[in-house]
Amino acid sequence: MPVANRGNMEERLYDLIFICMPATPEEEISKLIGVLEQAVNDRGGKIEKTEKWGTRKMAYRVSKQREGYYVYMALRSAQGELIKELERRLRVSDPVIKYMTVRLDEEIKRQQKLVGRRDRRAKRRPRKTAAAPSPMPGPGTVPSAAPAGGGAAGPGAGAPPAGGGASPANSSPGEQGTSTS
Repeated sequence: MPVANRGNMEERLYDLIFICMPATPEEEISKLIGVLEQAVNDRGGKIEKTEKWGTRKMAYRVSKQREGYYVYMALRSAQGELIKELERRLRVSDPVIKYMTVRLDEEIKRQQKLVGRRDRRAKRRPRKTAAAPSPMPGPGTVPSAAPAGGGAAGPGAGAPPAGGGASPANSSPGEQGTSTS
């Protein structure tokens, strides 16, 4: 399925990090960075930042090397072909032992989408105000807590029924007249 408006793609943000052999002369690394910058400019991209991080120890061996010279580049481009070309040039370059390109705008877009959802959800949700004090029980209301005796309130409510059986005052209607003693 052909894409008609591929040229009108929005500008994307990329991080490019590559590692050179530790014995590579500084001039050769500068020349490689110049070649990459020229390729970016020729294809309408823009380099935001270039940093030489220097020689660092790697987490594991790469091409029998324990150290490498790290170079970081942040760039913008509206063409995916530019990234393919940069990676091709890094692949064929002898001093480069590893490279990685990461597209950042997808992550930024995802974060903005989550923030937008959170804001919309917050607008829908009613604002929580300070909790209103609960009304005091009046003379006609029944308190929610049961009395300490566990039975009905009234005279002799705290004492067990006389004779150990169920008395008509404390039993339910289905239990009247039955005695367990």
